[in-house]
Amino acid sequence: METFIVEKCYEGSRVDLYLTKEIEDISRVTVQRLIDESKILVNGNRTKSSYKVQENDKITVEEDKPKEIFLKAQNIPIEIIYEDGDIIVVNKPKGLVVHPANGNPDGTLVNAIMAICKDSLSGIGGEIRPGIVHRLDKDTSGILIIAKNDRAHINLSEQIKNHEVKKTYIALVRGIVKENEATINMPIGRSPKDRKKMAVVKNGKEAITHFKVLKRYDKYTLLEIKIETGRTHQIRVHLSQIGYPIVGDMTYSNGKNEWQIMGQCLHAKSLQFKHPITNENIYLEAEIPNYFKTLLKELEERNS
Repeated sequence: METFIVEKCYEGSRVDLYLTKEIEDISRVTVQRLIDESKILVNGNRTKSSYKVQENDKITVEEDKPKEIFLKAQNIPIEIIYEDGDIIVVNKPKGLVVHPANGNPDGTLVNAIMAICKDSLSGIGGEIRPGIVHRLDKDTSGILIIAKNDRAHINLSEQIKNHEVKKTYIALVRGIVKENEATINMPIGRSPKDRKKMAVVKNGKEAITHFKVLKRYDKYTLLEIKIETGRTHQIRVHLSQIGYPIVGDMTYSNGKNEWQIMGQCLHAKSLQFKHPITNENIYLEAEIPNYFKTLLKELEERNS
């Protein structure tokens, strides 16, 4: 169940249009269907799509659980970094969605993992997210843990919640970053201008990103990044906010770049965590994708 409190700036908007701006990846037709099914209420009452929202209206939206999606195992090539009876760690390629959703009923990481693990996956993630403990954006590549059983899933989720899982990313950004190391501490929430995007906003949730310079190139900088919090699009939003958008990011910059790369040059390089069953300290790395290597090689040649 999601709840929205209407701000004054949206007063007078149709409720169906308002919600398409508030909810990520939902169509107006879907909103109208949910209204007809009484899954959307305004101040606890049934409403119509044409209703004009008022300031401080409380709108509740019942989760529209996918009923028609039938998960199927698919032989999608995935690099396995580590696997045992409790967890599997993979190097997710850029362009691969983690789990099925509207517009992506299959061809996801979950479909690939099902082919590898068969019936051995945690059920805690629900019908369409079996084993999924944490996520990466579609166009972010890199290391990801999947739980094979509920015990492992619960333990890993607790480690993530308590900031005990150490994640390291690398990103290529536009511009020459002057500081050798720095911390970005800026709250992140829904963008008031585009509700499908995130932004640094005054009343957002705490978001902390640490970075250090690995290499400076002509017009570009390679960064190592560690995050204390895991807000949606956190690294992309923070770097764009301070004037160094990630190369290829189509959402938080214009995305234009000399290599015609579509999607951010952001890679989850490593993870450090305790094995959820044995309590053993584990450190794993995921090799950066070939396109990223080629791009860095070209920049190195320019520097020489």
